[in-house]
Amino acid sequence: MAATLSLPRTHVREFLALTKPRVVSLIVFCAMIGMFLAQAGMPPLVPMLAATAGIALVAGAAAAINCLVEQRIDAVMARTRARPLPRGQLSNTQTLTFAGTIGGVGLWLLYALVNPLTMWLTLATFVGYAIIYTVLLKPATPQNIVIGGASGAMPPVLGWVAMSGQVSHDALLLFLIIFAWTPPHFWALALYRKQEYAKAGLPMLPVTHGDDFTRLHVLLYTIILTGVTLLPVATGMCGGIYLLSALVLDAVFLAYAWRIYTQYSDQLARSAFRYSILYLSLLFSALMVDHYWRLSW
Repeated sequence: MAATLSLPRTHVREFLALTKPRVVSLIVFCAMIGMFLAQAGMPPLVPMLAATAGIALVAGAAAAINCLVEQRIDAVMARTRARPLPRGQLSNTQTLTFAGTIGGVGLWLLYALVNPLTMWLTLATFVGYAIIYTVLLKPATPQNIVIGGASGAMPPVLGWVAMSGQVSHDALLLFLIIFAWTPPHFWALALYRKQEYAKAGLPMLPVTHGDDFTRLHVLLYTIILTGVTLLPVATGMCGGIYLLSALVLDAVFLAYAWRIYTQYSDQLARSAFRYSILYLSLLFSALMVDHYWRLSW
């Protein structure tokens, strides 16, 4: 029999999966937009790279803690049962050590190479998501997404503070956009995953208040979101390019929300959920394009 070479198993792929790369990529993208908007020109390279890496690492650590706390729930839900912890590919100790290591490195980068305020706000965001939302709010109230959305809305503020050293009213407008976007984004998901959330014992809005109530609130929060996205124009932060982009993007989101309310289907909710991610990416891209277009004049 031919001899076989046995190599030690590594867990690089599993550790990467713990960080929820797709979620973190959207977080980092929004943070970077905040960095660009905070500057009259291009952000300084070293602080920008350090801030991007630091925010990404702390966000990945928060995601890993979320996976650790919710591994029992993840095991009974189709979209999460393939994660490393439910499959037994990583231990609790490995996960906690990994999260502590990358989170600590991320916070050090922010403190040493960016500024202390960014580090403290990023730490507060970590606590808000990994502890307040994941441990306290998510299993306790159907308003978990609304209240916990504050931590998810922080990335552009973190990016802004990383470059400017202060929180301005413009940064808070970026926060409000994501804060208003979060409920219709997640409730669209919750509508077509209702049975899984019920099986997991999570009090998501469709489980506790029913589909009709949730569909109405998707529509109402999308209307709120539309109003919030126009605030940067009203304050003079943005101009015509952003306004036109926001109006088009909002019109499509409102059309999805209206159809969810009046002629619901799971496929429609899936499409609305996917569009909501594209919506936020394009809206924040429009913010940056408008910013530099106005500077060029």
